[in-house]
Amino acid sequence: MSRIGKKPIQIPQGVTVEVAPSEVRVKGPKGSLTVAIDPDMRVIVEDGVVRVERPTDSRRHRSLHGLTRTLIANAVQGVTQGYTKELEIKGIGYRAKLSGRALELSVGFSHPVIFEPPEGVTIEVPEPTKIRVSGIDKQLVGQVAADIRAIRPPDAYKGKGIRYAGEVVRLKPGKAGTTK
Repeated sequence: MSRIGKKPIQIPQGVTVEVAPSEVRVKGPKGSLTVAIDPDMRVIVEDGVVRVERPTDSRRHRSLHGLTRTLIANAVQGVTQGYTKELEIKGIGYRAKLSGRALELSVGFSHPVIFEPPEGVTIEVPEPTKIRVSGIDKQLVGQVAADIRAIRPPDAYKGKGIRYAGEVVRLKPGKAGTTK
């Protein structure tokens, strides 16, 4: 039995979970999310708890069991607390600023790079070298943060670029040079 799949999901106060044939709708104080699920998986909502059951012990059903439970748990957490990813900018003259909803990055190119976030994701710039991406959909927040990082990933020699907060970038030594 899947250890993760067996764990019940507690439904917090103010959150409603509705089960349809191939999807689960979760509504909460921050918004609503829809999770697509495999039709074989059974989702049961009772007594403020969501449980996921699988029909057989086949390899496919075992792999879907934990995945389905985790996706629903992420949706429940997203509509109550939300998700946040933080990015840091390293490099002389590298900075970010907001212009409306769009993020404007000056990261060493001949022009500023404009990044327009999708619906459901908000971007904040508390400092010129820090970016905060937040929203209710965990996958979307992570993808937007990865897209911003991909504009100028950290350089392997000097470490300049955009990185996740706390990310460790191992620097290469560079040229050894000659001694005379």
